[in-house]
Amino acid sequence: MPPAAETVRDEVDGEEGDGGARRGPGLRSVLPSLLRSGLRSGPSPRGPLAPAAAAPLAASLLTAVLLCLATALSRTYPFGPVTRNIVDLGQQYLPFHAYWRALLLGETHGDAFLNWNSGFGSNFLGDIGTYLSSPFDLLVVLFPADRIELALYVVTVAKISAAGAAAALLLLRLRPGPWPVAAVLGTAYALSGWTLNYGATVPMWLDGLVAFPLLCLVGEWARTARRPVLGPLVVALAWIANFYTAYMATLGAAVFLAVRLLTAEESATAGQQTAGQRIARQRIAGALRAARSVLIGIGLAAPLVVVVFLGTKVADPTPVTTFAPAAWTDLLARFLPATASVASPALFIGTPALALALTLPFNRAVAPRVRAGWTAAVVLVTLSLQWEPTHLLWHAGASPNGIPYRQTFVLSGLLLIAAWLSVAQGVPRPAALLAGGALLGALAWAARGSVDIDDWTFPAFLAAAALALAAALLAREGVRRNAARTAGRFLPVLAVILFVVAQAGETVVTGKRIEEQQRSEVSWSPRTGPWHASAAREAARADAWPRYRTDPGEVPGGNDVLLVGGQGADYYSSLTADVTSSTLASLGFGYYAKGRHPVTLDNPVTDVLFSIGTRLRSEPTEPVRQDARPRAEVTATTTPVPPLVTVRPREARAPRPGDSAFVRQELLLGASVYELPRDTRRTGRTLTARCPAGSDVWFWAPEYKGSATLAGAEAGGAAVDFEGKPPSVRAPMRALGTVPASGEVRIDLLPEAGIRLPRQPVGCLVRERLDSAVRQLTATGATRVSAGGHGVTAELPPGSTGVAVLAAPRISGWRCAAGDTEAVPARAYQGLVAVPLDGRATTVSCTFRPPGLRLGGAVGAAALLALAATVFLRRRSLRARP
Repeated sequence: MPPAAETVRDEVDGEEGDGGARRGPGLRSVLPSLLRSGLRSGPSPRGPLAPAAAAPLAASLLTAVLLCLATALSRTYPFGPVTRNIVDLGQQYLPFHAYWRALLLGETHGDAFLNWNSGFGSNFLGDIGTYLSSPFDLLVVLFPADRIELALYVVTVAKISAAGAAAALLLLRLRPGPWPVAAVLGTAYALSGWTLNYGATVPMWLDGLVAFPLLCLVGEWARTARRPVLGPLVVALAWIANFYTAYMATLGAAVFLAVRLLTAEESATAGQQTAGQRIARQRIAGALRAARSVLIGIGLAAPLVVVVFLGTKVADPTPVTTFAPAAWTDLLARFLPATASVASPALFIGTPALALALTLPFNRAVAPRVRAGWTAAVVLVTLSLQWEPTHLLWHAGASPNGIPYRQTFVLSGLLLIAAWLSVAQGVPRPAALLAGGALLGALAWAARGSVDIDDWTFPAFLAAAALALAAALLAREGVRRNAARTAGRFLPVLAVILFVVAQAGETVVTGKRIEEQQRSEVSWSPRTGPWHASAAREAARADAWPRYRTDPGEVPGGNDVLLVGGQGADYYSSLTADVTSSTLASLGFGYYAKGRHPVTLDNPVTDVLFSIGTRLRSEPTEPVRQDARPRAEVTATTTPVPPLVTVRPREARAPRPGDSAFVRQELLLGASVYELPRDTRRTGRTLTARCPAGSDVWFWAPEYKGSATLAGAEAGGAAVDFEGKPPSVRAPMRALGTVPASGEVRIDLLPEAGIRLPRQPVGCLVRERLDSAVRQLTATGATRVSAGGHGVTAELPPGSTGVAVLAAPRISGWRCAAGDTEAVPARAYQGLVAVPLDGRATTVSCTFRPPGLRLGGAVGAAALLALAATVFLRRRSLRARP
């Protein structure tokens, strides 16, 4: 390993080894004295801020201003009335942040291990690691509960602004140069097409956007034998904040480091080795130091990362996705402004920034090795987007659903590094500008037929290109006049202003158009408002946990219980356990997102099974619109239900593959409460059957899309909608009405497509039988139930035998004990948590510990020891220096 005091020489500026290239006069040499101190590469004793501080600060502020301006121009909240809660932002991330705020303030029943509110009990530490572990997410506690949308927007802006600051800092670390240009390029990275099209509505991915330039800095520190302790801490923070995009950022930083090692020649200080051997040794040492930082950092993050990793192993599997590369026309189009798509990579970085990046291969002021290395890196990473093996490498071996190009922010960062290396030492010469402009024009011409081109694309592109050309010409003229010692020192200032206007204006237009396109083309949720507030008040008033559950019913936005309170089935997470999804689906619950979003089921039998004593029902009082906060009448109904822990006899029989949801409910209930017609017949679009008069008709058709109506005035006759769309959407069981006195049941179907029904789609619920089952389960169930943050204790009647059943899905991590026995992994009873009883125990207790917590803790402890050893060795090395 080379001495810590080694010197480093980068051949970026072409001082030698570039075949005769000379450094041309740069912007810094021609700016007036008023700005010269701020634009020079080194610290200014006269200026209030050194470039290393001024550039990140300016990039952060400019990023925030442009992002808010784009939001305001699109009339989106918080600068307009229109919702920004599109797709998973409203269905998933907003509710999680609302619950995170409540948890941090001590307002929830669960804790960091277990979320009692969602999915009848879910692994919350895994959700924290997936969605909420970023330090920025702590900002939600500064906002009141009814301003959670504003809180999430502020978190989003803060992350994107931090990414701009980190990128600007990295650029100045790579090569000294004019800090205003570094700030603008940092903003271009933060507000790339990836951010505007994907990241802004998937806030946890933004941590990867911040991580990439920081991890590149870690690589620089490792290459130059600096900051051996801070490096692992930065890696750990990145992987804790969001391990998914941190993985991609780490791969991108590895590409960055490889190019730096191959294009920067380092000089050793001692030894008889040849220069080539010294350089090779130093490069290997730098790579090993980087690997050490990454391994220690990931190890420090292991207590969270391992929990998330094991959580994905037991999560509901999504259908396998086969990668299909985007058409090259569409890929090229995504470099242009105002384009949006989830089927092609979002590559927009701004026309001025892209033009500078395209000049690098032709810029003879930059050393040939540097030009070749960074050009090759950009080209190879671009090609890796389109090749399935490298696509899988970028996404940790699994092609993702929805957005297949999640790694694109890395390519955006590499392009902006190329742009900076081309402009840091001065405006590229005319030949380089001409060649880069020709490439840019060819790219735009080749992309003209893409389906992603918007009406605003080419007007914005041409305006930005014209302003960028004017900026370049003014800068070159300023250089010429400065060399000739004539007037014109204001020209570079005007050039910088035009560069900022071109980059900023095009970015704002792109952000505005992308928001407008997304709202018109994808699903959305309304803003939180009076409907949510009314449901939250009713849920708080009715809450009796753990005596029984309160289900908030259907509230617009999804993940209802996280927004308004209660303990229902709604749960939308990438870590939704397969046990939860399959158990609820088998009982007649519906779901979205291919099983990872179970939704509530308003059914009296499942209310009994999961001890839902109070159910909220909402009736909208006005249409739900994008530009309004919805209102609704919310009512609460309380019915007797058994306790959360009940006692059942030994399981009579295991469920069979062909069992209907009605049969599965009865097996779990331990009683026959449905009359299941044996002679259900279908004639065209009509089903006929016979049931006891006065019983309730339930229709179970999870794959059916359309409406169903129970014929006959006594039955009710209202059409009931079903939204089955396999494999992504499963329709829940729904009530159609009451069986008339004749006992004849006729169901008229109005499908939107083909009719796909299960073998037993109709069940008639006899209320008297259900009431009898409730009385039996209550009499033999727990006499008292208490619940902590991640555990339950129940007192049972003396002499209880059979199985104690906790009304919660038996997800991995539950451990239970009967009486004073040692806790062991819980058993399962028809998918729920179960504890065998021998007649002697009068109490049962169950606790939940996220799987992987011990393993992750052990790895984290080992990494902490390795970090401590690094600190010790570093201090000893410093003391040993003369």
